[in-house]
Amino acid sequence: MRGQRTAIRSLLLLSVALGGSVHMAYGLTLWVAPDGNDAWSGQLMRPVAARTDGPLASLSGARDVVRRIKAQEPLTEPVRILVADGTYTLTAPLVFGPEDSGTEKCPIVYEAAPGAHPVFSGGRTITEFKLGANGIWHAQVPEVAAGEWYFEQLFVNGRRATRARSPNKFYYYMLRQAGEITDPTTGERVNWPDRAFGARPADIKPLLDIPQEKLSDVTLVAYHSWEVSRLRLAAVDPETHTVITTGKARWPFMHWGPGQRYYLENFKAALDARGEWFLDRDGTLFYKPLYGEDMTQVQVIAPILGEFVRFTGKPAEEQPVEHIMLRGLTFQYGQYILPEQGHSDAQAAYGIPAVIMADGANNITIEHCEIAHVGIYGLWFRSGCRDCRAVHNYFWDLGAGAVRIGQGDIPGNPADYTSHIVVDNNIIRAGGHTFPGCVGIWIGQSGDNQITHNDISDLFYTGISAGWNWSYGENLSQRNTIDFNHIHHLGWGVMSDMGGIYTLGESPGTTVSNNVIHDIYDYGHYGGGGWGLYNDQSSTGIVMENNVVYNTKTGGYHLHYGKENVIRNNIFAFSMGPQLQRSKVEDHLSFTFENNIVYWDGGRFLGGNWRDRIELKNNLYWDASGEPVTFEGMTLAQWQEAGHDAGSRVADPLFVDPEKFDFHLRPNSPALETGFVPFDYTQAGVYGDPAWVKLACSFTYPPLEFAPLPPPEIARDGFEDTLVGAQPAQAHTSVESKGDSIAVSDELAASGNGCLKITDAPGLKYDWNPHFYYQPNHSSGVTRCSFDIRIEEGVRMYHEWREYGGPEYLVPA
Repeated sequence: MRGQRTAIRSLLLLSVALGGSVHMAYGLTLWVAPDGNDAWSGQLMRPVAARTDGPLASLSGARDVVRRIKAQEPLTEPVRILVADGTYTLTAPLVFGPEDSGTEKCPIVYEAAPGAHPVFSGGRTITEFKLGANGIWHAQVPEVAAGEWYFEQLFVNGRRATRARSPNKFYYYMLRQAGEITDPTTGERVNWPDRAFGARPADIKPLLDIPQEKLSDVTLVAYHSWEVSRLRLAAVDPETHTVITTGKARWPFMHWGPGQRYYLENFKAALDARGEWFLDRDGTLFYKPLYGEDMTQVQVIAPILGEFVRFTGKPAEEQPVEHIMLRGLTFQYGQYILPEQGHSDAQAAYGIPAVIMADGANNITIEHCEIAHVGIYGLWFRSGCRDCRAVHNYFWDLGAGAVRIGQGDIPGNPADYTSHIVVDNNIIRAGGHTFPGCVGIWIGQSGDNQITHNDISDLFYTGISAGWNWSYGENLSQRNTIDFNHIHHLGWGVMSDMGGIYTLGESPGTTVSNNVIHDIYDYGHYGGGGWGLYNDQSSTGIVMENNVVYNTKTGGYHLHYGKENVIRNNIFAFSMGPQLQRSKVEDHLSFTFENNIVYWDGGRFLGGNWRDRIELKNNLYWDASGEPVTFEGMTLAQWQEAGHDAGSRVADPLFVDPEKFDFHLRPNSPALETGFVPFDYTQAGVYGDPAWVKLACSFTYPPLEFAPLPPPEIARDGFEDTLVGAQPAQAHTSVESKGDSIAVSDELAASGNGCLKITDAPGLKYDWNPHFYYQPNHSSGVTRCSFDIRIEEGVRMYHEWREYGGPEYLVPA
């Protein structure tokens, strides 16, 4: 073969459908190899002796050869590009446009050569570390000192190293809202509830030693229930202990409760734990190695490239990029750099892109590939994509999640709709390292997609999210199939208001069936929850059937609100909180709950209202602790007499071994008498090659460890240094904006210049509004509250102490 210049023809068995394959004859085969040259023909596997011809050096070089061939005449046979073993450094994304398309009969395949495992790296190796003080090693990176490069991720021997942070474990807790502060740039007095907060002096003391010109390199990571903000610091006030950021968080700090969690990242004083690193703008990289790491032998890689591949079709002009396959390729070491104003999303790390982006893409296949060590999402079929496939890929060590489908808004031009995407038989694990609010597989405004047989684990938020509409109305997320997935070990007590599978909006024809979901644990100190199946706002027309859900924090199933959903023939077991939860009651049938088995071992059964506007029937309930099973204070007989749960029973379902999570039924199970139909839940998860299936089962997970409760707080709202019209700095307020208000005023202060003015108004929806409250987190000792108050004639005023001791709050006499 060496020295020949003729085209190489061969056969390849190419998978084209689930469970099927065809033999495809390739008309042209090009070769790519580490020792290649993009000026060569690419039609030879190895360079000739004189090095005048041989393989190409890059995928972009191969793409350009195919472009030239296509420019001369249309393809008449399929084309494949075989990539030899080795590591290929990427300095720019590989871009495919409409001119790079194949056809249905003549697809273009970029794939690993037989037996090869080529790696495309967006990283650069850093060497010549020297030992410094306190066991910290350092290396010089001249490009950083010159302002040509900066990085915010680092990988040591293939492990994502920890960017120096404080505290090293768990969190600091915000002390108070900042109130009126001084703008560090203009000196003006301002009220920035989403840019400033009061901190405990000891928590921010190291920041006072950082020069102002380097302060913006310090990152504040603030947790907002189901999302995080990553914000740069603008100033730290040493007198008021106020932290100010360069940009805004999505919500005011402490919006979701007192003691909001945060940590501080990327300053040298925080470099105190093994495995941590810090990069100074002077080009010095500091690293404190783990025990056993030999800094003369380790491989240290920092990313220089954010995206690896782009498919850039033009759907509005009917010029898609299509019929291209990437197969057997590995993409590693992608970066994310925080913008000057920081980053803060409303949900699901929505604003974060992917290392493989597709717009206007039809019949694009990503198969048997690996994406790892990146700072953002893995793959996004965004705008105007149809009939694309992500099959048998391994996504791991991700800054965000793995796969995204569609957009958040409904495009004005239907040509920009994305639909009919297949995401099947993938392993997704260890994501959310930069953006914990990400989702494993996210479907926005997109329908007719198939999400099947994936193994999703080790994320901090939701496994699969479908829909992007929080109210009733037009929603493209319809007829999605979310079946046979294994979703597990999510949340880790970090994020809240999350689910193994999470839905939004009117979604007729969508199925969530035959999934196995377990070990879903949220943070949950202030609202939210961690559920297995979660129908969030306006979820409608969804069938959830034949799922097994166990080991959850706040319930196997939760409906926030929605319409005409069907929850049928599922097994829900071992929730820490209520086994089932329902939040908002509306004036229509919210869901039908039938032929399910609910099994638990002590604790609460139902959370919320299970009486109105739902249909319960033919279910089996059992509390293995031996405690009586009650339904909102009623026995089953009383409950059924009140018109609920016809045909349901309280009985042991006789699982084979529930303590070992074997939920197969014994032959004499009473569940069979209620109409429950046994199903083979072992079919969930990945399939095929035994080594692939074994890989999904090979990971071990650390024990679950919840963060401690936030420390108790002392509220001292005097309103003296707060802008007129501002909210109280440490309280949570509730108004309906119908003439009612709670705001700082300079009228009639008891002393000084300021007071809090509460104004009522007629026609409010709730008679308890306007109101405000404090949450001091006191669990022991004596708590004292005092205030001066002026009440006008006719005012009804209430002052209560409340303690949440279960489904309802307690008010001491």
